[in-house]
Amino acid sequence: MSDNNQDLFPLDELTNYKVADDYSDVRGWDVFDAQNRIVGKVEHLLVSKTAERVVYLDVEVDRSLLEAGYNTFQDKVSKGVHGFINKEGDDHLIVPIGMVSLDTVNKKILTSQIDYNTFTKARRFKIYSIIDREYELMLLRLLIGDNAIDSTILDDRFYNRKEYEKYFHNTEVFKNNTNNNH
Repeated sequence: MSDNNQDLFPLDELTNYKVADDYSDVRGWDVFDAQNRIVGKVEHLLVSKTAERVVYLDVEVDRSLLEAGYNTFQDKVSKGVHGFINKEGDDHLIVPIGMVSLDTVNKKILTSQIDYNTFTKARRFKIYSIIDREYELMLLRLLIGDNAIDSTILDDRFYNRKEYEKYFHNTEVFKNNTNNNH
């Protein structure tokens, strides 16, 4: 992942943004997959400065998911495209906010659209790594099971997809107190 044109920032780093008073701050909440298995815990809310809103949950992956890892099942000396292998310390993944719902009573994040097996195949990263659009596109393709998503959506309209709809299916979540965002 590179730092060219960085657009995603943890909410904590944007001094003039905050969770609106009428919304739950889900940092620290557990994330569960479609089979109600724990995936991890929300560590950060990732804001797109271009879209001016939260677009991802940054999830610290649960140990069981880390142990499941990702095996490419490919011979490294063979020709052709190879998969990736998560490295030690790659213990975070992002989840688009339009693909989750809240259980506010139990303080849980539910990802009924994504199963555990899909999460194990997701490429992870080290905390505070810069996330680029190519990684976002690769992950989106995996999470929704559509490898045909065109790379031409890597422009300012990227977050206009249903997977990035309003935060937890509500209206504006974050308030920008000034025009100086970072």
